[in-house]
Amino acid sequence: MCHSRWARRAAYFRHHHHAGHEEAEFRGWEGDPMHRERGELFGVRRPLRFLAHKLELDEQQIAQLARILDELKIERAQIEVDDRRSLAEFADALGGETFDAAKATSGGERRVASAVRLRETLIRSLQQIHTMLRPDQRGRLAYLIRTGVLAL
Repeated sequence: MCHSRWARRAAYFRHHHHAGHEEAEFRGWEGDPMHRERGELFGVRRPLRFLAHKLELDEQQIAQLARILDELKIERAQIEVDDRRSLAEFADALGGETFDAAKATSGGERRVASAVRLRETLIRSLQQIHTMLRPDQRGRLAYLIRTGVLAL
């Protein structure tokens, strides 16, 4: 049963990813719980283009949003590096003759610190986005987030 579910998901992804369907651009609900497939931000494949279209952004807003999204992308890439390092520390903690609590603790602390940095970057980014948007655009963005079309 589990195998067939994964097979259906893989078939769906292959069809939508390779067929060039526009829906494949906006698939923030698939994949990992953080919606970060292949470095995706805001749960969509091309967040700048998606948001520029949905929010009807002007050129200045697009430039500001590009800068904000780039900062988020860099932070998420760093978190992926930290996650790999923490996994290595967890593995090292388990791989020895005795359990190394210090290494496990270090790996856990690395993950917590990464989550805190991501939270701070995300809040700062949302504040900057709020400032640059008009009230009607803010309402549309909030709707996209609230309905799950856009995932943070």
